[in-house]
Amino acid sequence: MGDSNDNTIAISNDPDFYEDLSEYLNVLSNPTRLKILKLIEHQPKEVREIAKEIDTSYENTKKHLDKLLNTGVIKKEAGMGRETSKGSLPVWKYSLIPGGMEGIIRNLSIFSNIDVRIGEEELNQKLKAVRSMLEEENKTGVPVLIVLGGDDDGKAWPLKEKEVRIGREDASAPEFLKDENFSIALSSGYEAVSRVTKPHGIFKLRGNEWYYEDCRSTGGSLINNKQLSPSKEYPIRNGDMLDLARGAKGARLIFNLN
Repeated sequence: MGDSNDNTIAISNDPDFYEDLSEYLNVLSNPTRLKILKLIEHQPKEVREIAKEIDTSYENTKKHLDKLLNTGVIKKEAGMGRETSKGSLPVWKYSLIPGGMEGIIRNLSIFSNIDVRIGEEELNQKLKAVRSMLEEENKTGVPVLIVLGGDDDGKAWPLKEKEVRIGREDASAPEFLKDENFSIALSSGYEAVSRVTKPHGIFKLRGNEWYYEDCRSTGGSLINNKQLSPSKEYPIRNGDMLDLARGAKGARLIFNLN
């Protein structure tokens, strides 16, 4: 993928890509399937448990689960069902894969930056609808940074404080910076990113708006491929893509406001 002039992510005109994207969005655009994802986010459940909680039939629930399995965001594993007069019977239990919800959010953020060409407006509208539904289901008010690529690919950090530093991990960092509420320490593989003790940048909450400031880092910072001036606060919004330095040794993150 390369960068286009309007700062979206350009892709080849591949019909298979659009078909796969449309199928992915069709799976997620069903409110019942989003409810299932929330039900199994923290505890595995069997089909009958899920069917009872979403008030639909076993057969319909199984169809929804099969579609979610095909997207790769949930898994099923053998487990034991409830106690009966004949003892516990083995059942399939369904659960969200680690980072499943973050992965969905990350994918939707990436798709939102893709240059979907003329004639794909229906796909664009579907994408917006799914993002809206997912954000409504997961509204916490706490932004999440999701890493794209490298050693920390798929890892997500919530911004829980009014100021949060970001940089490469540093064994000599003071104890308060090792608390993830106050700092985001990327793995050492992101060599172009400044160490967190002299942070690459800082996220700042001003009223109800979030801002990012590059702290005169060597590699610099970009939002949606636009170079930022150091020591200046820039607004950062839902779905924005942040680069800490360029190239394989830099880090790319998506800012997601739940």
